[in-house]
Amino acid sequence: MQRHGVSHVLLDIEGTTCPVSFVSDTLFPYAAEHLGSFLDEQHKDPQVQELLAEVEKAWVEDPDPEAQSIRRPGLSEGKDGVLKYLHWLIKMDRKLTPLKELQGMIWEIGYQSGELQGPLFEDVPGALRQWHAAGLQLAVYSSGSVGAQQLIYRYSSGGDLREIFRHWFDTRVGSKRDQSSYRKIAESLDVASHQILFISDTLAECEAAAASGMQVLLSIRPGNPAQAVTRFERISSFQDLELNP
Repeated sequence: MQRHGVSHVLLDIEGTTCPVSFVSDTLFPYAAEHLGSFLDEQHKDPQVQELLAEVEKAWVEDPDPEAQSIRRPGLSEGKDGVLKYLHWLIKMDRKLTPLKELQGMIWEIGYQSGELQGPLFEDVPGALRQWHAAGLQLAVYSSGSVGAQQLIYRYSSGGDLREIFRHWFDTRVGSKRDQSSYRKIAESLDVASHQILFISDTLAECEAAAASGMQVLLSIRPGNPAQAVTRFERISSFQDLELNP
């Protein structure tokens, strides 16, 4: 499989470079289990306080009736109230940016202790190093916070790969299903959209990236949900991909 005119590779993470199950079966439960003790220990930290204030604001503005149903008197204020909402967000798999950043801080503790490791697909580390050595610029775009992204690659099964990546993007740039997010990324990279190859396992993200002018490949990996026939070429191993400027 060949792609021409590529100077930048923009990569999703779950379902693309590591198994979807790592996030849903390992990272999310770990964060949920340790969230209460983390806030008990770190709630006076200015960064944590700022993130909790963002969560509280999002809770007030959340249009979901179920979210508002847990705003009971005595619970809707302070750390304990926000903790209730955070657990609800995790259960609903809501991609609230301050939640993602709090999760990243919790995961960092787990990675540092050796409890967590980023299980990259076997072909990924070698391909990333090969592309980097060939002069391609590599970037990450994931719904997880930039901090969480860097932890996966710092403590990965293929070693510390952080220095391979030049750029990191999360939902602060916008929704991964919105083509304007990919335009912003191209502007940030200071490169024409058609010179960027985006690889993701999510069809809606591929559609948005393609609408912005990027080249696109749909990731097909073990454990990924079945995909309907699409206009996008599929890739199941990075070793099958030859990139040319």
